[in-house]
Amino acid sequence: MAPSRNAKIGIVPLGDMTDLEPNIIAAHIAGYLNLEALVLPPLALPSGTLDRQRLQYNAGKMITALENGPYNDYLKLVGVVSVDIFLPIFTHVFGEAQLGGKWALVSLSQLRPPPAIQSSTSLYERVAKIALHEIGHLFNLQHCENTGCLMHFSGGLEDLDRLPIYYCRYCRAFLAEALRVRAKISPQF
Repeated sequence: MAPSRNAKIGIVPLGDMTDLEPNIIAAHIAGYLNLEALVLPPLALPSGTLDRQRLQYNAGKMITALENGPYNDYLKLVGVVSVDIFLPIFTHVFGEAQLGGKWALVSLSQLRPPPAIQSSTSLYERVAKIALHEIGHLFNLQHCENTGCLMHFSGGLEDLDRLPIYYCRYCRAFLAEALRVRAKISPQF
């Protein structure tokens, strides 16, 4: 089945950052999900999303602000930020997405290990894992109980580093069905 015209995932840098991380995310989406992924022109960080007491950006407010923005021709959108983001129930989050929503966020802030700690997992693998995890949420995948699945919840870098960069067979099946119905494609993963 040929992909529909709008079966593209947009990667949107938000605020100041290099082009590298958004391009890594686009490459992983294309490689793992067989979807067209394009890095789009950057946008400013949404105003009114900085919590001055916490000195972090509210991820929920950012997504709400982005939903009224440009790029309506894309199936799903992933905003990439270098700032620290949070949800009121967590001290920080690596990313955020609403189940079945249009926008997800990936934050680079917490993904870099402290200089004193050597990590075997690179920043770029972490960025790719978070992006693919959040895209799963955009296609209605919930957190998976399988610790060998990319959709398993990770609350810290050690948890994230232990996760594989692939979905379990059940999450793959659910994602394939969501893509078939929503994007009119049959992925080969």
